[in-house]
Amino acid sequence: MANAPAAANALDVLEHLSRHAEPMPAAAIARDLGLPRSSVYHLLKVLGGRGYVTHYGEDRRFGLGCAAYELGSAYQRQAPLARLARAAMRRLVDEVGRNTHFATLDGRDVIYLLEERAVGQPTLVTDVGVRLPAHLTASGLAMLSALPQSRVRALYPDRAVLVQRCGGGPGSLTELRALLSRSRMDGFARENGTVTAGLSSVGVPVLDRSGRPLAAIAVTFRSEDGSAEQIAEFVARTRSTAADIGRRLGPTRP
Repeated sequence: MANAPAAANALDVLEHLSRHAEPMPAAAIARDLGLPRSSVYHLLKVLGGRGYVTHYGEDRRFGLGCAAYELGSAYQRQAPLARLARAAMRRLVDEVGRNTHFATLDGRDVIYLLEERAVGQPTLVTDVGVRLPAHLTASGLAMLSALPQSRVRALYPDRAVLVQRCGGGPGSLTELRALLSRSRMDGFARENGTVTAGLSSVGVPVLDRSGRPLAAIAVTFRSEDGSAEQIAEFVARTRSTAADIGRRLGPTRP
């Protein structure tokens, strides 16, 4: 395992580049990661030779290459999130006796990847492949609350993007920020009738090993059934399921 540290450093470089919108100088990468410049230059040369890094010579900066994009595309084609989540979501339905769904964030929308229905529960609009405005859903609010605030500001630059459904949802950026702050503090998000009148949901984010939201799990129930005790039970079960799926995605980084 003599090459394990080098492999870890190479992955650190790729992850660091992925978190920045613009290519970076090698010196900045070395400084941010606490690595010797010579080591970083060597890693960039190797990664560049395999197509994972692109060197912008005129700017003296480095960014992700086509091979990184192809690797990400292959990940999406295999639908690993849905595969990893399916069994856990079915167990969650058995535990709570309510409909559950598993969604990911795409811009200002959520896309539903899985829906598991419970016997005797109302039909939902959240079929697989359906898109809904993230700020109206418990799943979306849960993921938005786990994003850096700068990312949220970029997604929601003004109130014009805050579309509504069923006459509900945040009507201003101040209201949205308050909802996200509350969700961040509580560790879960709640929506009440903003997607479908008479139905409520609680949502919990599924975090990757860097703490970023990969997806979210939500439980939907009739609003009249939403007692404080019942909601606490739904949240506890959903958190446990989200943690289980998160562990399957990989170990948490220290």
